[in-house]
Amino acid sequence: MLRNARPLSFALAAALLASAAAHATAQAKDKVKVGFIGPLTGGVSVNGIGGRNSADLSVRLRNADAKAKYEYELTVLDDECKPNVAVQVATKMAADRDIIAAATHYCSSTAIATVDVYHKFGLPVVVWGAVLPDITYRNKYPEVHRVNGTMINQNEANAELVSKLGYKTYAVIHDTTDYGKGHNEYFSKALAQRGGKILGTFGVTVDQQDFTAELTQIKALNPEVIYFGGLTPIGVRIRSQMDKLGIKAVFDGTSGIVSDAYIQGLGPLAEGTLAFREGAPTEKLPGGRFFMEKYGAQKYDNPPEAYGAFAFAAMDLILDTIEKVGPDRKKVIADLADVKDRDSIVGKITFDDHGQNTVALITKYVIQDGKFVEWDDSEYASGKRKLPGQK
Repeated sequence: MLRNARPLSFALAAALLASAAAHATAQAKDKVKVGFIGPLTGGVSVNGIGGRNSADLSVRLRNADAKAKYEYELTVLDDECKPNVAVQVATKMAADRDIIAAATHYCSSTAIATVDVYHKFGLPVVVWGAVLPDITYRNKYPEVHRVNGTMINQNEANAELVSKLGYKTYAVIHDTTDYGKGHNEYFSKALAQRGGKILGTFGVTVDQQDFTAELTQIKALNPEVIYFGGLTPIGVRIRSQMDKLGIKAVFDGTSGIVSDAYIQGLGPLAEGTLAFREGAPTEKLPGGRFFMEKYGAQKYDNPPEAYGAFAFAAMDLILDTIEKVGPDRKKVIADLADVKDRDSIVGKITFDDHGQNTVALITKYVIQDGKFVEWDDSEYASGKRKLPGQK
């Protein structure tokens, strides 16, 4: 009996190893690469990092799901919120045929600069933060989609609120990128429909430091409201220099300043600033609580910021689509064209014939005690506090 024990133990071990190998082979999943592009350095990097973390969270949760067909690998590139850099990194990503789809761009200037690249290379992308309407509507590129809304509805809501507050006279400062020009166009149109008067419009460059010339002219015009179409870094500088010149007008911004960095950059001077953004506040989104709990569990160094939930939704939609049709760019593009009432943490996603999601809800914000507070919940709305010149 003892003579046969050793051969039998070898046979048993071999059988167990073979079984384990077969099991491992059965469990192994094909790896699929997906991409993310946003501003990870520069003046709006907090927004890009929040977006990157949110897309990364979607990938991590999917890879932890035993039911997922594939294992996903995230490729991250930095567009610096600069159009020329964005074209370079978009080309690099789109030329990598192993990358099946990507969640792309917070800055409108980078998103509009890259749409031709995605179309040329056939890379399906879902924009997660940029709001310029032309990104989806200038062309009818089947590769380009967007889960967040556009600046059209944002500026309608803006003009409606300031008009209801009784303000009649305005000065406009906008950056000279497509983003800033777009905000100027849509706010001016919406305001004109409500009888508001723009006393002067001033275009400024994104790297401009000193606004004394523009603000001195604006002070002489004496508007009740200064509307700003641009991003956080310039907004901080303009608001600070308004104070130095003694300008008491309401500072009325866009989604480009809905960032903790705006408040941190100004401190008490941020109080009473208005801003507007598509969609509900993250905590009030259908999946907002789930998203914030999962985000917090990952111990990221930065918060998701205003558009993090949209970045998560964009990546989740991409992963859902790949799970459904497989890692094939053309099949992903075809399936995204038919997205109707698709559940997501930001609500139902429906793409129109230009790949644009219909996000009708706009959240109105005012900065109160160092926080972005929904206007309707604020002491300014109740009348307990007053904006400069508020009727």
